[in-house]
Amino acid sequence: MTSTTQSLAATGAVVTAKTGYPAALTFKTVSCLFSPSMTESYIQQLFADRIGGKGYGKSAEIYKFEKIKRAKRMVAAAHPDTELLDLGVGEPDEMTFPLSVRALQEEAAKPENRGYADNGGPEFRRAAARWMKNVFGVSGLNPETEIIHSIGSKAALSILPATLINPGDVTLMTVPGYPVFGTHARWYGGDVYNLKLTGENGFLPDLDSVPRDVLRRAKVLVLNYPNNPTGASATPEFFARAVAFARKNHLVIISDAAYAALVFEGRPLSILSVPGGKDVAVELHSMSKAFNMTGWRLGFVCGNPLLVKAYGDCKDNTDSGQFLAIQKACAATLEHPEITQKIAAKYSRRMDLLIALLSRLGFNVQKPKASFYLYVRSPRAVVTAGGKRTEFKSAEDVSQWLIAEKLISTVPWDDAGPYLRFSVTFAAKGEADERRVINKIEKRFAGLKFGF
Repeated sequence: MTSTTQSLAATGAVVTAKTGYPAALTFKTVSCLFSPSMTESYIQQLFADRIGGKGYGKSAEIYKFEKIKRAKRMVAAAHPDTELLDLGVGEPDEMTFPLSVRALQEEAAKPENRGYADNGGPEFRRAAARWMKNVFGVSGLNPETEIIHSIGSKAALSILPATLINPGDVTLMTVPGYPVFGTHARWYGGDVYNLKLTGENGFLPDLDSVPRDVLRRAKVLVLNYPNNPTGASATPEFFARAVAFARKNHLVIISDAAYAALVFEGRPLSILSVPGGKDVAVELHSMSKAFNMTGWRLGFVCGNPLLVKAYGDCKDNTDSGQFLAIQKACAATLEHPEITQKIAAKYSRRMDLLIALLSRLGFNVQKPKASFYLYVRSPRAVVTAGGKRTEFKSAEDVSQWLIAEKLISTVPWDDAGPYLRFSVTFAAKGEADERRVINKIEKRFAGLKFGF
């Protein structure tokens, strides 16, 4: 028994004799092992209410993705000779393309790029305008007034609430979804109204379901398509309805389009391509997913010029801009949309392999039209070849079981029904290795019968 497993056993986790890793790893166990001891001091009384006030650091609750990271580390340490198959990671598995790396090396050596970038250099803004026209068919964006760089979409989503939210204002957001805008909106004293994404509605929000009293206080509608985690894509018709809804109710639309270029067929869709879209919306784009550049931290906000200006003014008081060499290297990268097409083709190929496997196991799976996420309803039970039956009360139960029993990592979502998110960004070098990973998953599932 390894030292990590002994630690698990000491906390009451059940450890299998066969593998030496926990048979029923709980996130409560994870929390116990990783919670630091804290010494009470006057500082404890000073924390802002928005992060917990006097109780900050005392809660046993852990952010979902941190729970998953900790669980992965624990099972990997407990059984180091077994490959952890990570289908939960939400970032590209490959390096940035050589063209971009060479451009960065060249630009980083130039003395004129050494200083503060503030709200950005002109090269990246102009390249972004060309990219929006070439890839999305959105022409006429003014790079001086309608585009501004961001230090990634997450940074933009954390800054934009400062431009719009006063105490009592409502933000309309979808669940499941990426919570950053809503978190900061609450920090400014605003409220968040959640619109559930369900399969019955194609994982698009039912805008007509928002109560009138909520609409009267609403200022912002946050959309994310192609969607994380559902993988669903918006349609031109839906975006047209959203624009009309925003105009009627005097709302701003924040369109988080980080995955928008990763389509498997047809042309990528921007809300700015819809008539009237630029009148009510700004759209966030990212180099991270479309160009394998997650660590480079660069994206841009584009659309309504008054909203772009307001974002820039708040951003001025938040950061001093991304390194100009990175901006210029990314400008060169945007001239090559074929890079994204190659990346999307890889994800499409992997989707086909994973969907075929999950379908054989009884999952009801449909291939998304874009992104690298596959969102499937989680099973209610599993029966092993030996006849042992395990019941699941939630998707989180299933995800825990998969990590602990099969060393397969997924992300659970229980916000609008129990679902698992699989990501096809698992580590694999080439098509043969992709098939090897899928075959290994199938072997670990051998003899199992899932109940739905």
